[in-house]
Amino acid sequence: MTRTTRTTRTPAEDRAHWEETADRMLLAVRPYARDDHALIDLPGVPSHNGVLSDGLEGFARTFLLAGFRLAGAGGADPHDFAGWYAAGLAAGTDPGNPGRWPTFAESNQAKVEAASIALALHETRPWIWDRLGAKVQQQVLDWLADMVGNLMPGNNWIWFQGVTEAFARTVGGAWLQTDLDRTIALTDGWYAGDGWYSDGLTGAGHRNFDHYNGWAMHLYPLWFCRILGDAAPSGLLDRYRARLRRFLEDQRLLVGGNGSPLIQGRSLTYRHAALASVWTGALFDATPLAPGETRAIASRMLDHFTEHGAADAEGLLTLGWHRPFRGVLQVYSGPASPYWASKGFIGLALPPDHPVWTEEAVPLAVEQGDFERALAAPGWLVSGTAADGVVRVVNHGGDHSDPARPHADDPGYARFAYSTHTAPETPGDPTVRGGSADADPLDNAVVLLDEAGRASHRRPATRISLDGTTAVSRSRAHWLDDATWDVFGGPDAPYVFGPWITVGSALRGSVEVRAVRVDPAPEDESAAHVLRVGGWALVLDKAPEESGTARVRGADGLVSLVVGARGLPHSRTVTGAESNALGPLSATPVVETGGAVAHGTLHVALIHLGGTDPTALPDVTTRAEGADLLADVTWPDGGQDTIRLPAPNA
Repeated sequence: MTRTTRTTRTPAEDRAHWEETADRMLLAVRPYARDDHALIDLPGVPSHNGVLSDGLEGFARTFLLAGFRLAGAGGADPHDFAGWYAAGLAAGTDPGNPGRWPTFAESNQAKVEAASIALALHETRPWIWDRLGAKVQQQVLDWLADMVGNLMPGNNWIWFQGVTEAFARTVGGAWLQTDLDRTIALTDGWYAGDGWYSDGLTGAGHRNFDHYNGWAMHLYPLWFCRILGDAAPSGLLDRYRARLRRFLEDQRLLVGGNGSPLIQGRSLTYRHAALASVWTGALFDATPLAPGETRAIASRMLDHFTEHGAADAEGLLTLGWHRPFRGVLQVYSGPASPYWASKGFIGLALPPDHPVWTEEAVPLAVEQGDFERALAAPGWLVSGTAADGVVRVVNHGGDHSDPARPHADDPGYARFAYSTHTAPETPGDPTVRGGSADADPLDNAVVLLDEAGRASHRRPATRISLDGTTAVSRSRAHWLDDATWDVFGGPDAPYVFGPWITVGSALRGSVEVRAVRVDPAPEDESAAHVLRVGGWALVLDKAPEESGTARVRGADGLVSLVVGARGLPHSRTVTGAESNALGPLSATPVVETGGAVAHGTLHVALIHLGGTDPTALPDVTTRAEGADLLADVTWPDGGQDTIRLPAPNA
């Protein structure tokens, strides 16, 4: 089975490797910069923000990388990063320059990039800001000043304002206390407990869980305190440090033995930006991880993306996950967007003699032994298996949707399971109409098929329970009517509604027991639908032979298997072309009912993902207690779980 090569570099060699990688990334973009360095116009399809905004993004996100590189090197600068970016600062903020940066009024995205510029200026203050002439300093402050009093969206964007105004405050620029107070207060309201933040509240609920938790919601608050220093509100730094320390107890479990982070959520093209919170924990003494574990996670993840082609032949980061792949993008994704991966290089801001750069690396959490956890805040069951290095998440929590209205299923949020070794099927380009946003859910989905064979959608889902190794959630099946989709907010066409679907999971090792009950809503009691349960999608090296089974062996040796244990007699595999971030050919095993699903009864599937076929599968029996349906699970080792599925009106 293919894994990311475990580094054999010494600690000193590892630091040098990171520095060399950063330097290559920074030098690779220079040929695409304009003569005055204000904009870096990388090749590729522009985002919906336009080429000027994309050019600013190229400058700001690589400047952030240069900032960490210079800070950790104490200003040592053999490639003149300080001078090169200082020239861009002067030209980009010159109001008379035709190639200047767009203002915040001209480009909303400029607010995002302002935060990277502010962070980089703070970290490099002795070598860049303090050496800028007074005129250029004022130009920069004038450009940043429009952030003041600007009402930001209710999500991680508030921190672009908070960090920018914090920096401006320290260098004589404009800032507003009410902006900073709002940022702090909103963030406290988004804290979901156990170290987890929801990236804003959707429908007044904590439902938005993804990598933004680490690369935004933990990173910016701590840097806000770092920038303000003694001017930061009393106790704020300790509050943010305690939350990050708790979060890292969970995040350390969500990295596979192959070095990959969990493939879930949006903005996945930022790749090793997932390391932002890991490095930030070390920098702020806010981590439970040993220094050797911090570097092991970081270096394995960097090597994972390097070995799987994240950069092209010219050394430019591509839009995708491994290979270039538009299926995981958002409309705001442009050619320079992947350079938020710069946040994965925060460790370079630590000096070479810091313990993370001197202590020996240690095995990752999943290599140290098998584990199962329930993460209450996001509503996830987690299992890791040392034999194959796979970390799996079963998702009965946040789905990044407003619970007050129906949504099509975003593949990054609505699937029942995600892992470090598989990617959800995302056919098409979600930045254009007809892309993955309105595709039929397949892998790790529980759907009803209508008369036309169209699959139902799940969002919004309601969490019913999360207890130990079991979890239950419910949603009402619905189908897009006319399939016109707004990728930012939901449908602008009506939905057709169907029955209620209640799904429960028990997870141990490589196997999830997935129990399903379907109950009609009063207005659709006569509707007939086929129930389909999908397993894990795997990338293949050749087209599979039709076998009539729900089993796939992937190109990396992993096995994806679905067994219909009760009421799901039909088995098959569904192939996909250019629908998976990990490779051009993929297949998903599924099981289905033999005809119309029977309402008010239990259907059970066993879902396996592992390095080999399972040596034994759990035994499942079913029973009823009043209106509740129960699946009693006996695992091969004798362990037992019970999945309880209540009726919709219970």
